[in-house]
Amino acid sequence: MSIVVTGATGELGRLVVDALLATVPAGEIAAVVRDEKKAAPLAARGVELRVADYDRPETLAGAFRAGDRVLLISGSEVGRRVPQHTAVIDAAKAAGVAQLAYTGILGGPGADFRLADEHRATEELILASGLPYTFLRNGWYTENYTGNLGPVLEHGAVVANAGEGRVASATRADYAAAAAVAVTGEGHLNTAYELSGDTAWSLAEYAALLTEETGRKIAYNDVPAAVHQEILVGAGLPEGFAAILVDVDQAIGRGLLAGTSGDLARLIGRPTTPLATSVRAALAS
Repeated sequence: MSIVVTGATGELGRLVVDALLATVPAGEIAAVVRDEKKAAPLAARGVELRVADYDRPETLAGAFRAGDRVLLISGSEVGRRVPQHTAVIDAAKAAGVAQLAYTGILGGPGADFRLADEHRATEELILASGLPYTFLRNGWYTENYTGNLGPVLEHGAVVANAGEGRVASATRADYAAAAAVAVTGEGHLNTAYELSGDTAWSLAEYAALLTEETGRKIAYNDVPAAVHQEILVGAGLPEGFAAILVDVDQAIGRGLLAGTSGDLARLIGRPTTPLATSVRAALAS
């Protein structure tokens, strides 16, 4: 039996493997990866590599074994994730895995924005498979904001169409720690966790925090959705992806990413990382 992490070379996957290695012998961890060379650092740490591709279902036949605990990290290609996830679920069922954990989105069936569509569909497929499941419904990543501070500092503004909506974000490392707990501990089968930061904050508060930390005036410019779409496309984002981000901001405005269930802090056994800590780290780097 192994603990198997798909997408293990991605931003979240690498952090999950790090968290697992802190508590589990490397020989009990397997990483499903597309690119063996990219995964060489994992192999160097003693992690077993299983090469497979979400887009080539036949390659997944050897990715899982009976009794494995599997973490399916959602694919990054919006619009292609349902067939990709279906291939993983089918292979996991055929192998007879003991657990299939999945990183979905906060709110689960109640999340009615476009980015959530494929997550809802994937949860339905997992339930239909009959596999023992754990739904890790991740809220917004703090890095979605702190990872792109350049334009904000350059223009002196946080631009969004989220109104006064609040975001209960947490860091990727927080969510990764929760995923590691869910696939190593007991009592997590057939359970859904609503994972989010301990404190919800508004984009106006975020701009004020940036002002405080940089000593430069950073405004929050709340703009109409159509204007935000134009700004994002003008900055070089593909039109479809820009539309998804605008739609997420509207969901934030409706309060759909503000929930603070406490599930994340309880799973990881500590408070989630405060926004100010993440901002300071991003500015320092």
